[in-house]
Amino acid sequence: MATPVIELDALARTYPGPPPVPALRPADLVIGAGDYVAVTGPSGSGKSTLLHLLGLLDTPTGGRYLLDGLDTSALGDRDRSALRGRRIGVVFQAFHLLAYRTALENVLLAQLYNNTPRAARLAAAAGALDAVGLGHRLDALPTTLSGGEAQRIAIARALVNQPSLLLCDEPTGNLDSASAAALMGLLDQLNAAGYTIVVITHDPAVAAHARRTITISDGVLSERTGAGHG
Repeated sequence: MATPVIELDALARTYPGPPPVPALRPADLVIGAGDYVAVTGPSGSGKSTLLHLLGLLDTPTGGRYLLDGLDTSALGDRDRSALRGRRIGVVFQAFHLLAYRTALENVLLAQLYNNTPRAARLAAAAGALDAVGLGHRLDALPTTLSGGEAQRIAIARALVNQPSLLLCDEPTGNLDSASAAALMGLLDQLNAAGYTIVVITHDPAVAAHARRTITISDGVLSERTGAGHG
């Protein structure tokens, strides 16, 4: 049996008080390679807490998180950061691009601590931009691009290190409906190509693209089977 990309074993996160706030109650979840999962829930339900835990941006107060079979709860900050850089690509609602760096340079930043030769990094960055349909805009500045194009650069940056997990936080939140539809089409294509995708969203139209839907309410995870995209 293949090792899951994500395995949560009673994972929990409580913020200290007073009174203590249980943002994620003990949760069990398995996400396999090539899966496509949406996480939905109202504001304050625990979506952001789960995102930060899955992205190794925060540490749990209970339970275990295994990423590609590796128990991340045993890692120190430096090792967690290194693992995140190698195994996880994160796409945020706000694109977080440097305005005065080209598309290619923004993607290259994700390889800042990569020991591969510069020529190989350049080729990988150009290839990632080509994969999201922006191979012709390598030298474009974010200030000259549409919101949809800027988000595609952010996705290319997340993909450039060929991560095990593509983690998207409200990826269509700053886009118009046409750009949002095009972006979701791109995520569908990436999933069809084998990428494991988890999308945090409040938008039912975005969640409908996933094969599985996880709902979080008051820090409790539950699952229903989605229609999927294909």
